Amino acid sequence: MSHNTLRSAVRGRVLLPGDDEFDTARTPWNLNVDQPVAAVVHVEDAEDMAAVVGYARDAGLSVTAQPNGHGASGDTAGTILVRTRRLDRVEVDPERRRARVGAGASWGEVQAAAAPHGLTGLAGSSPVVSVVGYTLGGGLSWFGRKHGWAADSVQAFDIVDADGRPARVTAESDPELFWALRGGGGDFALVTAMEFDLFAAPALFGGLIAWPAERTEAVRAAFRDITDHAPAELTVWLNRLELPQAPPVIAIAAAYLGEPARARDLLRQLDTIDGVLADTRRELSPAELGAIVNEPTAPGPGLVRAELLTALDETAAEILLHEPIDPMLGIQVRQLGGALAEPTRGAVPPFTEPYALSLQAIGSDPDTVAAVHATQKRIITDLGARVSGRKPYTVLSAGDSVADVFDPGTVDRLRKLKQARDPHGVFRANFPIPH
Repeated sequence: MSHNTLRSAVRGRVLLPGDDEFDTARTPWNLNVDQPVAAVVHVEDAEDMAAVVGYARDAGLSVTAQPNGHGASGDTAGTILVRTRRLDRVEVDPERRRARVGAGASWGEVQAAAAPHGLTGLAGSSPVVSVVGYTLGGGLSWFGRKHGWAADSVQAFDIVDADGRPARVTAESDPELFWALRGGGGDFALVTAMEFDLFAAPALFGGLIAWPAERTEAVRAAFRDITDHAPAELTVWLNRLELPQAPPVIAIAAAYLGEPARARDLLRQLDTIDGVLADTRRELSPAELGAIVNEPTAPGPGLVRAELLTALDETAAEILLHEPIDPMLGIQVRQLGGALAEPTRGAVPPFTEPYALSLQAIGSDPDTVAAVHATQKRIITDLGARVSGRKPYTVLSAGDSVADVFDPGTVDRLRKLKQARDPHGVFRANFPIPH
């Protein structure tokens, strides 16, 4: 079957190798990840998605879906890359506290629609991340300590299966596939739309407070005390920043799902640390969640490694907060716990580790890349058993696999489902299930 057949099968734009915009279209969010594909299709609707699946099945190719390409691994040879950004419809039912979104909708769009009703989804820190991709990987939210993984909030998926047929997947209609899609990744079907629960957010307080690096020990002590006693509504992150041509900074970011007065009381220890460089904490709308840490909203050459920490003791603090990290730009320690550690209803496992660690850098020249990787490896090695070796699917990066997420029994269950529902490998997730 020729690529001309693909062009005639869909209404959306098809780009092939050699086309002027092909290389731009195939590039993922992380510019350091090379993403080789056989074609790129900017689908117009769910019918286009079904047509692409049918074409790929007959042509012996695979399909991978991305609105923007967050979380790309580069494992895409022989695939058709489906860009779903045009499927961006967002519907909010405030009475049922339910949202329905297309495969290309972003969290910023959902939060903007939910906020006027005093509601929030289980959104992450970036407004430009797609709701569906994030949720298929579990979905680690600012509000996860209170309400759990975003995957557990899903009530229904609209999909295209490996035979190109549309279906609606719920706990009643297809319990095994419903289980897998809630945190097991996108290796089992092409999701065209999703319905999920929203949560009450009558008040929200959050922001970031920063100090010069000389205040690191005082800030760490406050972080430890606050997180030791934090209610589930409060999530706190510790950030070490060493940006080019700027003095080193230590910062705390926080989000509290509740009244500002209570939040300020819970965070009052921060007000005793002098030398504040910036303090953006204020009452927020759920639509402003991305303003807490202001993550980049444009693609870049990221060099990020994520791990989970079993402890943030004196040794770990020395390694993460005091030892040199050049040429990295920052280290982030996220508070976990609460409902994130409780049993789930989907494939996403509970994580009992108290903290998530992110080692952050940017750069694309080989020397910088090599130096960053060496620094990240040294830090992880020095932390030893304080690194659990597990991590959520939603933070996997190139070189990771589903074995880093799931226990062997869950991997085997997911593998059997993959073999039963997609024996010819029509679908290719960023991090696929091993055959």
